[in-house]
Amino acid sequence: MSSADGMNYAPKGKAKPVVKPGEFPIAAIGLDHGHIYGQCNGLLEAGATLKSVYDPDPAKVEKFCKTYPGVKAAASQAEILEDPSIRLVAAAAIPCARGPLGCAVMRAGKDYFTDKTPFTTLDQLAEAKRVVAETGRKYMVYFSERLHVECAMAAGDLIHEGRIGRVVQVMGLGPHRLGTGRPDWFFDKRQYGGILCDIGSHQIEQFLYYSGNTDATILHSKVGNYANPQTPELEDFGDLTLVGGNGATGYHRVDWLNPAGLATWGDGRTIIIGSAGYIELRKYINVGAERSGDHLFLVDDKGEHHLELAGKVGFPFFGQLIRDCIDRTETAMTQAHAFKAAELCLIAQEKAVRIATGPKS
Repeated sequence: MSSADGMNYAPKGKAKPVVKPGEFPIAAIGLDHGHIYGQCNGLLEAGATLKSVYDPDPAKVEKFCKTYPGVKAAASQAEILEDPSIRLVAAAAIPCARGPLGCAVMRAGKDYFTDKTPFTTLDQLAEAKRVVAETGRKYMVYFSERLHVECAMAAGDLIHEGRIGRVVQVMGLGPHRLGTGRPDWFFDKRQYGGILCDIGSHQIEQFLYYSGNTDATILHSKVGNYANPQTPELEDFGDLTLVGGNGATGYHRVDWLNPAGLATWGDGRTIIIGSAGYIELRKYINVGAERSGDHLFLVDDKGEHHLELAGKVGFPFFGQLIRDCIDRTETAMTQAHAFKAAELCLIAQEKAVRIATGPKS
């Protein structure tokens, strides 16, 4: 797992299988983003069996097969979709292709687990909703900045226990390192969807989850390109404010401006303010103190608490997802929640005011 490169950041946890070996075969299609390795790691640790993989790029397939010995390289996407034993397809395709691929997977009778962002247009979201209704299959999303971060999972538990009272505001900060070697699609807005649609989706999902909202209104959003004039379609900064149906508010900022001197790919933080306390998450590093991640700071009526949670919470989402696919339940994440997070990030992107076009020469 690379801590310097967010595109290839693939957390690993402890094996906690929820099924017997061979009971839940899965496949991977679309290896365009390195998050596919995090997705597969989580599912394998929960007991899934990785049966096959397909991508049109042989080099990507070769690397994947070396990482997961025993997986079969399929000759085509159709070979996987037509395999009746495959229960779920995990995918990290180019963002604009994720929606259509998901619909094909669901129409083939399989559940779908895609990297974020799950869609780049509202039309893709509408079509996925139709296919979910027609097929009864699942369209789940890898919101890794909560689901694959132990302190973020623990924060949800503390909130549900009432440790900080009623959630009043969620503030999310998601700086990312741009680095080098990004594929061409990364700089094409039609293909990646825009910064609020892409990495902003993490932030909106967390707002809904931590604040207990099923809906929200985007109040204001803006995007810009401050430091990368050579790639004018890249938005390297974006932020938004929103208010949930229960009155909780949110402010979220994402960017591709993370400095090279930081020991990790992004100093992701979340601050959750409640009526009786607050929580701060320092997800990937505690700057100037520890290079480890998963730091949770809790301040409540009992005092100040610093919890170091790496290796102590685990990643229950993946086992819950497998059981949901088998039992047709909604324990890991409801379909409505996944779709609402996607919808709101698309609306935020659509409404965004462009505030900068790069430095002038």
